[in-house]
Amino acid sequence: MAIQLSPLPYEYKDLEPHLSEETLLFHYGKHHAEYVDNLNSLIRNTFYDKLLLEEIIFESAQNPGDKKIFNNAAQAWNHTFYWNCLSAKANPEPSRDLLVLIEKHFGKFKSFQDQFTTACQDLFGSGWVWLVKDSDEKLSIMPLENAENPIVFGKTPLLVCDVWEHSYYLDHQNKRSEYLKCFTKIINWNFVEHNLQKSPSIFHISEPQNISNIYH
Repeated sequence: MAIQLSPLPYEYKDLEPHLSEETLLFHYGKHHAEYVDNLNSLIRNTFYDKLLLEEIIFESAQNPGDKKIFNNAAQAWNHTFYWNCLSAKANPEPSRDLLVLIEKHFGKFKSFQDQFTTACQDLFGSGWVWLVKDSDEKLSIMPLENAENPIVFGKTPLLVCDVWEHSYYLDHQNKRSEYLKCFTKIINWNFVEHNLQKSPSIFHISEPQNISNIYH
């Protein structure tokens, strides 16, 4: 049962001028698609071939010998989540209820923005910076290197920023800070708020093979 490349929730041009059509064509059409293709090649005729994407992530995370499978599975999942964190019709800040919750854990909304951006700027090399919900309902910022995913650690992902260089190099070359300024302007806060209602278990075996529909 092959893993599918989840469709973008908007057109390639829709995030301009913050993310260019060229960037999405390469980032989604080549990088993301390659992770999906690689994963399908790696799991073909193995026991992973019968599993859902989330199950592949959990199972391969427990087996050091399956690091390639984990990397490609997690990257396929992470990218779909990232695309849904962005919107061409984004509000500049969360709804009142979500804003109150963010302020409870981070102080003023500006303080959260600064902390999240700093975490993105300071993550050395490639990786992802996540806003997550803990089992005790506490929100925290979780920088993770390379393909790591918070669901493996029992966290509920709410928001993510991709800080792999391929996510911004065509638009901003090595200036990650310029990319981050653009990222903050197109965050899909409705999606973030929707994720608050979930728990880590919802990302496990209950989900269909094509993970695109968990984001709507």
